[in-house]
Amino acid sequence: MLGMPKAQSRPKATDTRAPVESFGACLARLRKEKGFTQVELAQKLDSVQVVISDYERGKVRPSADMIVRLAKALDVSADELLGLKPMQKADAAHDRRFLRRLQAIAKLPKRDQDALLRTIDAFLGNRKAS
Repeated sequence: MLGMPKAQSRPKATDTRAPVESFGACLARLRKEKGFTQVELAQKLDSVQVVISDYERGKVRPSADMIVRLAKALDVSADELLGLKPMQKADAAHDRRFLRRLQAIAKLPKRDQDALLRTIDAFLGNRKAS
């Protein structure tokens, strides 16, 4: 018995693009880079931690409105959040951990702030000399 001719397979194109990061993985990476916990990000969005977790695990897809809110909360563009555009290099002023330290220093007594500033200035002066 003669069978049907085998379908010829097409040659596979070589894909030279880098693997695309999922929305959830991108959200988790950006959140961590900005120094937020899931709870802190949820609070900024008037939401709950489980929603952020579901987004990051890919269980739930955010609405267009939520993508805009997430981008604003993380201080990135929607394109960066969606992985369509490489993330811009954040300067130190946008580093959440750096900002937290500055806020803690601002709560110190003036005398302690001055001592810290002298130490920082001395450290920076030594770095310039090297």
